[in-house]
Amino acid sequence: MQTIKLHNADTQELGCSGCRDNDHHRFDLSFAFQPIVRASTREIVSYEALARGPEGQGFAYVQKQINSDNLYNFDQTCRVRAIELATRLNLKVALNINFTPNAVYRPELCIRTTLAAAREFGFPLDKIHFEVTESEEVREKAHLVSIIETYKKLGFTTVIDDFGAGFSGLNLLAEFQPDYIKIDRALIDHVDMKPARQAIIQGVILTCRKLNIDVLAEGVEREGEYRWLANEGVDLFQGYYFAYPGFETLPEVPDELF
Repeated sequence: MQTIKLHNADTQELGCSGCRDNDHHRFDLSFAFQPIVRASTREIVSYEALARGPEGQGFAYVQKQINSDNLYNFDQTCRVRAIELATRLNLKVALNINFTPNAVYRPELCIRTTLAAAREFGFPLDKIHFEVTESEEVREKAHLVSIIETYKKLGFTTVIDDFGAGFSGLNLLAEFQPDYIKIDRALIDHVDMKPARQAIIQGVILTCRKLNIDVLAEGVEREGEYRWLANEGVDLFQGYYFAYPGFETLPEVPDELF
């Protein structure tokens, strides 16, 4: 098992007490990494960091450690540990990190932990992709827009995860445009056999093209799903069809899958 420490230096330079108190909240977790591939070039372009228990337990194990009092510290700790572990694994492509918008008080201050971790471990800022799940109900949409705009100004890539499964759907894209969206597995499932899902996804793809937003299909588990989506112009993919998440490892993707 690999133990990853949250360094005091990451928290001492911050201006908010929530970050300085981070050492008072320990979380028993590590990460698995799942590749994101670009079909046209047959290459891995990023890995998503997925929170796991210290022995590879599922997210349910981690979730039991989170409550309303430590949500902020959990969010900050995950960012630092994901960057540190990715660096130790010699990650050369981008790193996708999930964040909780309801845990971000002031984006220009709360991002400092991430900046400090990237600087300490030598991880390029332009290779950090921040994902916000569309299935999480955001208390104030204006707050989420502020976070996304701040992150984009700092050079981070921004992503809406689980698109089509949550509270806002296309309304989110009217407020801000991320660099790319991830179409939720619920729409991807057997899309090659489901005309209604095909029509919805075609509409999402068309909208994103007009807004200059890339589209990623996540949760792809079958070759039929992949072939149909690729034929519709989707170029970014993630899912069990390509590789399962690897606990504290960076899985490869066989060329023959493309």
